Amino acid sequence: MDTVDLILSPKWLIPVVPREVCLENHSIVINQSRIIDILPTDAISSRYQATKHIKLENHALIPGLINAHTHAAMSLMRGIADDKALMDWLNNFIWPAEQKWVDQKFIEDGVELAIAEMLLSGTTCFNDMYYFPDVMARTADRLGMRAVTGLIVLDFPTAWAANADEYLDKGMALFDELRHVELVTAALAPHAPYTVSNEPLDKVRMLSDELDLPVHIHVHETEQEIDHSIKNYGKRPIARMQDLNLLGPNLVAVHLTHILDDEIELLAEYGVSAVHCPQSNMKLASGFCPVNKLLEKGINLGIGTDGAASNNDLDMMDEMRSAALLAKAVSNDPQSLPAHQALEMATLGGAKALGLADVTGSLEAGKWADMTAIDLSHASCQPVYEPISQVVYAASRQQVSDVWVAGEQLVENHQLTKIDISDCLHRTKNWQQKLSS
Repeated sequence: MDTVDLILSPKWLIPVVPREVCLENHSIVINQSRIIDILPTDAISSRYQATKHIKLENHALIPGLINAHTHAAMSLMRGIADDKALMDWLNNFIWPAEQKWVDQKFIEDGVELAIAEMLLSGTTCFNDMYYFPDVMARTADRLGMRAVTGLIVLDFPTAWAANADEYLDKGMALFDELRHVELVTAALAPHAPYTVSNEPLDKVRMLSDELDLPVHIHVHETEQEIDHSIKNYGKRPIARMQDLNLLGPNLVAVHLTHILDDEIELLAEYGVSAVHCPQSNMKLASGFCPVNKLLEKGINLGIGTDGAASNNDLDMMDEMRSAALLAKAVSNDPQSLPAHQALEMATLGGAKALGLADVTGSLEAGKWADMTAIDLSHASCQPVYEPISQVVYAASRQQVSDVWVAGEQLVENHQLTKIDISDCLHRTKNWQQKLSS
């Protein structure tokens, strides 16, 4: 009999791989932070003894959710400028506030607040794009959170860097630092086609090819972005990116709310991944991503919340539900994006986009034990006929009871284990007073 670190025995185990499978009365076995076995619960006693065995008798256990696009530290700007159009929101509210207030302490406190919110709503990994990515990376690692830190690139100066070359130089220094960090990896993160010119984008492409790094970029988010591209480059952003040889399996294209059928064909041909941010797109009236068309062409999709300043939360449970419902409304087809596919997008789809599918995104032997337990005993989820449907269409983040990242329990019975939430909220209040002054 083998001795292992941890066994979880949920009522329902939803591994995501294989697709549409829900295992009832099965257990998952974890040792040295990784999943080593999944088997019927009544077979456990003859095979394993565990240092800790947790029975989750009313719960569904799913892979930890992956927030495939966010700006974590912007949690400190939650609600600062609601109900504005995107460019008005950026030019007249967000960018001036960032110029005045964003520094290393802002990033550290904002990221901790974001991680607290994400963990409590079942997210175990997030893909970030913001300033001071080194501070974000160190904060995530300190708190035990899996993350991809965006090596941001812009044409204009910010508190992080003075020009595109400095952004890239600092990004490469951070990439080297992260080679020895288990939980945090890096992606190149040119902000958008309208904020990054051809020369730095060409350097991004060369670095991506050389280092096999994802390229995380907002693209085709608004009509203004497309108009800007046609005016300044004589073509739409995706065509420009094709000319720059940026289209490929490493490209993570976020939003895609204004995209033509031939552009979808192009993304499919080059193996580009897309990230859908339904709530932010709706709130900013940016448009609708044609999720069903992307899926029909075999394009890999993840789901992201965007930042809390434009969402206004980092709740992947709710985002997953919104993605499923919006896909049906946009396509006028109730069979678009069924529950199991929405859950796959919110887990394995994000992992594939970020180059992490070999280590997370599904509950399979050999992968890190990134797991989320959801209590389905609440009245809002009873009776349970189809557990996957209940997770997607009925459950809320309030029902996330326990969360593990690499086998470490970061949420236990709804309580954070590594974050002092009182201290975190006290620092948040101080920032609110500063930004309101």
